[in-house]
Amino acid sequence: MEEAFELANYLPLSFRTPKEQEYIEFLWDAFETNTTHGKYQFAFLAYHMLTMSFVYFNIWQIKQTQPSDFANALIGFNKDLEKELMAATSPFTFWRVNESSVMRFLKLIGCDNSKVGSYAALVKERNDNAHTNGNIFFSTEAAFDIKIKEILRVVAEIQAHSKPLIEHCYREFLLQNYDPDEREYPEAADQIREVLIHSNYLSQRDIDIWVLR
Repeated sequence: MEEAFELANYLPLSFRTPKEQEYIEFLWDAFETNTTHGKYQFAFLAYHMLTMSFVYFNIWQIKQTQPSDFANALIGFNKDLEKELMAATSPFTFWRVNESSVMRFLKLIGCDNSKVGSYAALVKERNDNAHTNGNIFFSTEAAFDIKIKEILRVVAEIQAHSKPLIEHCYREFLLQNYDPDEREYPEAADQIREVLIHSNYLSQRDIDIWVLR
């Protein structure tokens, strides 16, 4: 079960608002509490929400780094929703899109239809677990561990596809923020934290892309 916490490395190192951080901490607490008490079905729901948060943060990075591609991907959406997503100030705005449909944004980082379909299948499984259907899908820790491994495989796969996006993000940051007289914060550490990490919701795995080059 310890492996489940690997997901934290794919979630932002810090958040733009205390409310966002509180939400993620709440989900982790729900996951841990239900796991401790053997309520794996409810632990799965919390873990799914953490995983969808990871997806939203990745889509946010697409929106920030490839705005024109993101805008084109909105074609066909309801006009009001399209406007709302373009004006979004938080990754959690993406909850307004059906979870299966939101996975389609991952095509913008090279995930093909078969992969997007497999990611959407995880959403269907969540739906099956969340409905009052008389079934307990994860009655043992062993069964839950198998599902955790599957989710982490998907997360790692999406992260691998996002590598060129993150590298582009780093390049643009360096080009636009090297001059302390022109940037928002004179101190480099403040500029990195607020403009690079917070604005792009960078995770430890995103940082690793740069560190391990």
